[in-house]
Amino acid sequence: MKILVPVKRVIDYNVKVRVKPDQTGVDLANVKMSMNPFCEIAVEEAVRMKEKGGVDEIVVVSIGPAQAQETIRTALAMGADRGILIQTDETVEPLAVAKLLAKVVEEEAPGLVILGKQAIDDDSNQTGQMLAALLDWPQATFASEVVIDGGKASVTREIDGGLQTIAVETPAVITTDLRLNEPRYASLPNIMKAKRKPIDIKAPGDYGVDIAPRLSVVKVTEPAKREAGIKVESVAELVDKLKNKEGVI
Repeated sequence: MKILVPVKRVIDYNVKVRVKPDQTGVDLANVKMSMNPFCEIAVEEAVRMKEKGGVDEIVVVSIGPAQAQETIRTALAMGADRGILIQTDETVEPLAVAKLLAKVVEEEAPGLVILGKQAIDDDSNQTGQMLAALLDWPQATFASEVVIDGGKASVTREIDGGLQTIAVETPAVITTDLRLNEPRYASLPNIMKAKRKPIDIKAPGDYGVDIAPRLSVVKVTEPAKREAGIKVESVAELVDKLKNKEGVI
């Protein structure tokens, strides 16, 4: 079985994001970029499946600028076999990403697509669901445990009421949650090997997909600074302040 793993290049989660002075977006100049944490979990899960047997190849695909090759190399160092970069400097919205991935799936014919449930830059949480709809494949979202047995995937997913285990036929689309696994660190030998693994460079036009944005950003602002809290001596005082000072009750 072949597994396709989409990965995204985002601002490193340890970096404090700054808004541009003109409020048109966030400042990316001289900012450390890395693989989206949820995508790392997806790569790790695919590699673990391959180590258990039954998976022949792991293909990583990314959509973004030329620098996204570094993100793909990280996935290759973790254990993926080859990469595909759909190179563009434009901002690609989730629907366009899903359409491009659907074209890649048609070419690669994987038995499973594993991707992060969301990216930490836009938090859209849409691509996996849209991809499954475009492919007309079963989907299992927010996976915290995945077991592949023959032509079925047993997926434990997190829901509001706790955990739910469902079985989906493959091929299928699975999106990963934080509790699925702990991604490994790439060793130096594997990093060196990753430099020799192939990455195919393509363009959105090669797939005939229009990536023009459908949405426009009006303004980007930083969240309001949180005010310091206060201590109260009793429940009565708390109720009084909420009612008479804050006016929330």
